[in-house]
Amino acid sequence: MATPLKIDFVSDVSCPWCAIGLSALEQALDRVKGEVQAQLHFQPFELNPQMGPDGQDVAEHLTQKYGSTPAQQEQIRNTIRERGAAVGFEFRREGRGRIWNTFDAHRLLHWAGLEDPARQHALKKALLVAHHGRGESPAAVEVLVAAAQAAGLDAARARAILASDEYAAEVRAQEQYYTSAGIHSVPAVIFNDKHLVSGGQPVEVFEQAIRQIAAGAAG
Repeated sequence: MATPLKIDFVSDVSCPWCAIGLSALEQALDRVKGEVQAQLHFQPFELNPQMGPDGQDVAEHLTQKYGSTPAQQEQIRNTIRERGAAVGFEFRREGRGRIWNTFDAHRLLHWAGLEDPARQHALKKALLVAHHGRGESPAAVEVLVAAAQAAGLDAARARAILASDEYAAEVRAQEQYYTSAGIHSVPAVIFNDKHLVSGGQPVEVFEQAIRQIAAGAAG
């Protein structure tokens, strides 16, 4: 009998380590298939909630936010590409280009979660690939609608949500909940509402955590 496991994946579409972490988590879940029955939910977190509609050049943004030099940024990009390749996520060689506001992406993800958790998962993957794999803007309506359609969601409904402020209050409430709980960096992966694994960890780290938590829950 597979042990049920609730997983809340707190993340932002603009976060490259979230793409790495999700791919590693998926591989870890594949390794425990049959032993663990996971329910995966994607929760919102905005790295740059004040980002304007025009976005910002990524190099300029990273220099302002972290004080990093172009050489350091290039080194980090290479590390991210290598870590992504190790878990099957292909990052665009030129990087993201710009940083964008992701609030509308989170509103669509919230709706997708209400529709079907599997489609929410597919939408999250589609958005990560669009942004980090192709350098597309997760703030652009056409990019968001295309991702929703690729995830098997209704494109017209997605467009209507984006044209309104639907699910804005719910997303803000969830963001506040996780910030208040002490989540200040992502990805933050929460198992059964009480066990936290932070960062884009290797597959083995997630696998070990899942086996230990599942054994405790089964016991």
